[in-house]
Amino acid sequence: MAQNRIKFQPGMPMPECIAHSGTETQCEAAQGRWPHGFRCPRCGSAAHGVIQDDRAKRFQCKTCSHQTSMTAATLMAATKLPLTTWLLAIYLLSQDKTGVSALALMHQLGLSYPTAWRIHHKLMTAMTVREDRYLLHGSVQIDDAYLGGEPSGGKPGRGSENKVPFVAAVSLKDDARPLRVKLTLVAGFTFQALKARSCLHLVPGCIVASDGLAFFTAATAAGCVHEPTVVADRKPKGLPEFQWINNLLANLKTSLSGTYHAFRFSK
Repeated sequence: MAQNRIKFQPGMPMPECIAHSGTETQCEAAQGRWPHGFRCPRCGSAAHGVIQDDRAKRFQCKTCSHQTSMTAATLMAATKLPLTTWLLAIYLLSQDKTGVSALALMHQLGLSYPTAWRIHHKLMTAMTVREDRYLLHGSVQIDDAYLGGEPSGGKPGRGSENKVPFVAAVSLKDDARPLRVKLTLVAGFTFQALKARSCLHLVPGCIVASDGLAFFTAATAAGCVHEPTVVADRKPKGLPEFQWINNLLANLKTSLSGTYHAFRFSK
């Protein structure tokens, strides 16, 4: 069997990560806040002194006496942890396809659970804020899906109180490879629900391919071209035109079930 090019694509090995950011000095040198040297955030002066105490290294501007640190106004602000711990947490969270839970971070970094949860939450929030800046453009595959399952004794099917409806969309590059993903919770699969979301996430003029459900025509409200395909009884393997969106949904569900022991899908 031929190797899957995506699964076998090169990443950053852990020894390389440690070699680049295994000490505080290396982490400080790699910071991107002042790539050309210190600049006071208040007055812009480069003249400064360094104050080193048990808390953290601080920089004091010689012009206006304002004090700041390398982590001030970042997601690491006021941290008492070394930068090496933060960099390793970023590495662990970003390199694994299925992600990593706060409990796993606790064990691997030797932290308390509240501290590991806080780091995990801050990093995930920063990733979410960054992704919210981007819109899907060009060729886009879109599909409806549910997360969750029927609880014991609960209502089965689409009416289950433990199932959360969402819309998944992936934009493709010119070589038909996936570029960006948007996963959007919706109150239900209705025209109005998708219309509001389409205007937020799609660039006008993009071509949206769907399985033909009527509510996907709402993509036209964002100025997009809708190209439906009747799926009928065909299985995902028989739908090459929806290869990437099907792979995305399969990987998402595998990631959640393989990483978390309990998951509140509504959250």
